[in-house]
Amino acid sequence: MKNRLKHISVMKKELIQSLKIKEHGIYIDSTFGTGGHTHEILKRLGKHGILYSLDRDPHAVSIGKKIKDPRFHIIHEKFSNLLDHAKNKNIIGKVNGIIFDLGTSSLQLDDNQRGFSFKKDGPLDMRMNPSYGISASDWLFNSNINTISCVLKNFGEEKFARRIAFAITNQNKIKKITSTIELVKIIKTAIPNRNKFKHPAKRTFQAIRIHINKELEEIKKGLDSTLKILKPGGRISVISFHSLEDRIVKQFMIQNSKKATVPYGLPITEEKLKRLKIVQLKIINRILPTSSEVTMNPRARSSILRTAERQHDNEEKTS
Repeated sequence: MKNRLKHISVMKKELIQSLKIKEHGIYIDSTFGTGGHTHEILKRLGKHGILYSLDRDPHAVSIGKKIKDPRFHIIHEKFSNLLDHAKNKNIIGKVNGIIFDLGTSSLQLDDNQRGFSFKKDGPLDMRMNPSYGISASDWLFNSNINTISCVLKNFGEEKFARRIAFAITNQNKIKKITSTIELVKIIKTAIPNRNKFKHPAKRTFQAIRIHINKELEEIKKGLDSTLKILKPGGRISVISFHSLEDRIVKQFMIQNSKKATVPYGLPITEEKLKRLKIVQLKIINRILPTSSEVTMNPRARSSILRTAERQHDNEEKTS
């Protein structure tokens, strides 16, 4: 990896402010990346504060290991396994804040050897952890039209999903697609009408990447685990970059900030009824990037920051 690669953290100031960091608190950065948010949290922690950062990308972990700070711990792991590590560290119900900066980082997008970018030629890989799972090239080669079309439609909202899937499978019968530029050319040929403001391969690359890395499943598991890890008053802040991610985050926060409803006449014990009335989260805010940030960092354009606060088990929602 060349040193020229630089990641600009989106809404860094707003995300750090949303945590309301306590000097001696315990925090988790679930998506270390290149450490932008980690460094900001460490600046605000006292000598007894603790920060755990996770990333499934081995290169990101190698960057994290260069941070020599007794308050900091880097973990090579998917954030869907966050709960297991919290149990191992004995911090269940003790964490003051957890952040998720979803999607890809510049660490991945700007390195053409990772295969994430539709603007640069490189091996068609797209795995966030290159030593785990199946590459995009292998998956496309071993999948049929229906499977590929379904992924492009569901994860990329690509209206020409069937056409693109047909073109991909036809090409793979002749010669296996192994590079990003090969795939881009196939997509361009398959799409009849192009939006001059959007790259024709953007939706397809997004869809394949999400599928290969099981990103939406990871988000759901990671978010669910926060309810057990956070202490009352602890906060969860999430930055998402497209509607599929944001929909999951929004629904998670809404569902856990409301009392469960019980149909009239349903037999239920008083104890169970009390548990159903427990509100686990209080929604704090939803923030969009400023126009000046979008100008400085175009990747911030579609981002949304959502924050919620863990409630006491017997606390009613107040807003």
